[in-house]
Amino acid sequence: MAVYNVHSRRFDVPAARVGELLSTLATAGDRLWPAGDWPPIRFDGPLAPGARGGHASVRYFVESVVPGSAVRFRFTAPRGLGGFHEFAVLPRGEDACELRHVLAGRLSGSALVTWPLFWRPMHDAVLEQLLDNAERALTGGIARPSVWSPYVRFLRSLARAAQIRSPRSSPDAKLGV
Repeated sequence: MAVYNVHSRRFDVPAARVGELLSTLATAGDRLWPAGDWPPIRFDGPLAPGARGGHASVRYFVESVVPGSAVRFRFTAPRGLGGFHEFAVLPRGEDACELRHVLAGRLSGSALVTWPLFWRPMHDAVLEQLLDNAERALTGGIARPSVWSPYVRFLRSLARAAQIRSPRSSPDAKLGV
């Protein structure tokens, strides 16, 4: 089964400003990823083609980078999810642009069930928070902050409880997303 998931937000700022923000992704000064609520993105090196990493149990490698404009990651885990996710800064005139995230791929096996029931709601929540972070960094505020649905709060509580009971949990591993 194919999956195509898009999150985007328009900003009335030059694309170069959003590109600068995107360049902080997965760095010590990351201003996009909501690491306070979700596992941070970590790689085995700088954000450059070939770097391997991910967040929690979602693993991928950097497939391509266009500095200040786009980065694409190719999934390696979880099992049953094949494809990519990417961030792109799309100019929308001289002083406006769109920050877009696309996840595209194919589901198989258990991911046919886990994507719609677990991964997609959590993915949607983290991406909306990431766009909130971009808006805050670019404008100083958020016009309509994202809010976790009761279902996402329920899933997070289940994941937290499962992690606490698991003796294999690493000390810095947070909720899987």
